Amino acid sequence: MLPKKKQLISDAAFAEIKILKDQLEAERAYLQDEIKLEYNHEDIIGKSEAIKNVFYKVEQIAATDTNVLVLGETGTGKELVARAIHSLSLRKDRALVKMNCAALPANLIESELFGHEKGAFTGAHSRRLGRFEVANGATLFLDEIGELPLELQAKLLHVIQNGEFERLGSSTTIKVDVRIIAATNRNLEEEVSKGHFRDDLWYRLNIFPITVPPLRDRDDDIPLLVNYYVQKIAKRLGKTIEFIPLNVMHALQHYHWPGNIRELENVLERGVINSSGPKLRLIDELKKPFRSLTSSQQTLEAVEREYILQVLAQTHWKVGGKNSAAEILGLDRSTLRARMRKLTIQKP
Repeated sequence: MLPKKKQLISDAAFAEIKILKDQLEAERAYLQDEIKLEYNHEDIIGKSEAIKNVFYKVEQIAATDTNVLVLGETGTGKELVARAIHSLSLRKDRALVKMNCAALPANLIESELFGHEKGAFTGAHSRRLGRFEVANGATLFLDEIGELPLELQAKLLHVIQNGEFERLGSSTTIKVDVRIIAATNRNLEEEVSKGHFRDDLWYRLNIFPITVPPLRDRDDDIPLLVNYYVQKIAKRLGKTIEFIPLNVMHALQHYHWPGNIRELENVLERGVINSSGPKLRLIDELKKPFRSLTSSQQTLEAVEREYILQVLAQTHWKVGGKNSAAEILGLDRSTLRARMRKLTIQKP
């Protein structure tokens, strides 16, 4: 073999190794960031017919490479469903890569998704691989997909259709094999009719939708969830809760849970903190149920807006920090602020 040909083969092999090394380093960095965050890695808990239907759909779709759209109200456990799909898929040996589309401004979301070259914009001091490159051969979970700016929806659609994109500041096309699981608490069909979401992207994502039921439709699951979270929280706080009074369980089962499982977990944590002995004592008043949806026929967006306003009023408009609206709602402060902007919620 000629020396020049040997050199070309050697250079090509070196370039391929460099690409794999960059991807491995990016995945390691991503996982280190994930470890800093708190996730519930446990299985979805429940035995109700509503949640059994979710289990059935997860098992149906997991082994395929079909994109999945997970729907449901805030706090119902959409990320757990995404993780369950990934853990049963053929891609389970790689990390589930996550991106919250509501947590960052549009210019940063684009960089996070597609990566950038050094000097692509002010502050881009080095090349960075985006989530699509990190998730190559794996699964990318796009949370709050309904909040993705319109200008980025076209770029996402291109990747879904063609499996390729360019980093910011680069003209080189990168090919990827990524399965997408998207989640939203919004009615995307309604968003399409309003011109807030691209219809072609919606058709691409809505191949196999899974709707996670709200907690108010899972009465049979509440005792299981309460026992699980009470023991988990008590262990973390170094307490022992041995029994839950019937009147407490009755109150928990008959509350409407507008904030769903996140709200339940927050109520139980305050209860465990408030309990000095082995018996769970709730600190929250759960006697007054949330207003029935059937009587007012409100849209999901209107219900969400009303509930966020209610919590903000309760916390004297404290958005972030301890005992804040974000803490009660189980959201990141940036996510709550994004929802407030979307729902035109402003402090009076």
